Amino acid sequence: MKKGINCWTFPANYTVKECIENAKKAGYDGIEINMEEEKKDTPSLRIDSTKDEIEEIFKISRSNNIPISSVATALHWKYPLTDNDKGVRNKGIKIVEKMIEAAKILHTDAILVVPGVVNEDVSYSKAYKRSQEALKALSKKAEEVKVCIGIENVWNKFLLSPLEMRKFIDEIGSPYVRFYFDVGNVLAFSYPEHWIEVLGDYIVRVHIKDFDTSIGNIQGFKNLFEGDVNWKAVIKALRKVNYDGYLTAELSPYRTHPEMLAYDASKKLDILNRM
Repeated sequence: MKKGINCWTFPANYTVKECIENAKKAGYDGIEINMEEEKKDTPSLRIDSTKDEIEEIFKISRSNNIPISSVATALHWKYPLTDNDKGVRNKGIKIVEKMIEAAKILHTDAILVVPGVVNEDVSYSKAYKRSQEALKALSKKAEEVKVCIGIENVWNKFLLSPLEMRKFIDEIGSPYVRFYFDVGNVLAFSYPEHWIEVLGDYIVRVHIKDFDTSIGNIQGFKNLFEGDVNWKAVIKALRKVNYDGYLTAELSPYRTHPEMLAYDASKKLDILNRM
């Protein structure tokens, strides 16, 4: 399996160029670029990034011989595809469309999408219907440019079991709507190896982080080998379903010498690949 890293794992003051250069130095096979709402560096990937700006990121990745593995965003927490406000939902849809366009220019075939959020105001049934409607429509654009929409399992009170996730994807009925599996995100209520067993042929990318179940809340997310993930079982399950794509480290930088996390995570990913 290939080693990937998300730009959020690098120090917050790094430019995309610095992230790419350091990912190469640390021995990664690819890097995941994040789409932001506002300009944070030059060049950066934003909702309003021009084609030339996105092409510049691709040129940097090509010159460093490190591919863009995928495009991610946290913007669908702010603009959920399931929101009660149609204007907010439409903004979320536009973000996915922009991500698909950017992925094509960046020569990658996958994006990460949070499928929706259930809360006191948005019922489960409404979220299910709205999310599927949006993703069915978006799948047409994804199919045109051959970019997979990877639905991620997150703490959104929605799509809480692997069987439900598979059913949800099956009902959309597009080979370009698949599953972006986050190993650490399920450990609070499930077992990652069980999700792999059910969704293996739908997994387009994998996020790697650990989780301490004794903490059990958002503070429980940890760097690799510092939590309770059964990594031997996870790797065994991934090999069983013939997954050979990216294992992408999505971690929080150290408070001291934050630039070192990418290098440490690279060594730990090597260990995972040897399991």
